[in-house]
Amino acid sequence: MISYAPLWNTMKQQNITTYKLITQYNISSRTIHNLKHNQSITMYTLENLCDVLNCTPNDIVQFKKQ
Repeated sequence: MISYAPLWNTMKQQNITTYKLITQYNISSRTIHNLKHNQSITMYTLENLCDVLNCTPNDIVQFKKQ
């Protein structure tokens, strides 16, 4: 199971909101919806988020055993 819990922590540490991701970094609202509901995103989106947040994929996503 995918969890984006690390993303929310990373965003909080950097003072970046979902609104800011949408308006300043052109992350689609659909992508935000997928993230909030722990649904899949593309590798391109993951790379883009890493660039925006200056972090690694481990700071955005974790895989949990069911």
